Amino acid sequence: MTTKSQQPKGSDSALSLLGGAIEAIDLAKENSRITQAEAAFGSVSTLLAIIKVNFLLVHTDQPLTNVVRRKQ
Repeated sequence: MTTKSQQPKGSDSALSLLGGAIEAIDLAKENSRITQAEAAFGSVSTLLAIIKVNFLLVHTDQPLTNVVRRKQ
């Protein structure tokens, strides 16, 4: 568990939360045994990745080459 002094601030916090959410959804997708749930988790994961890229484009000066590529 992170303390307040260790928590990222501002846009770093949002990016950290999005990254964590994407990882959690991907983990749920991998462990799901129901086809419909796998499809739903995949859609949510893709949507969160789109939001993350859009956030990077709008709120940071980082080039897209710094976006962590998701494993296939």
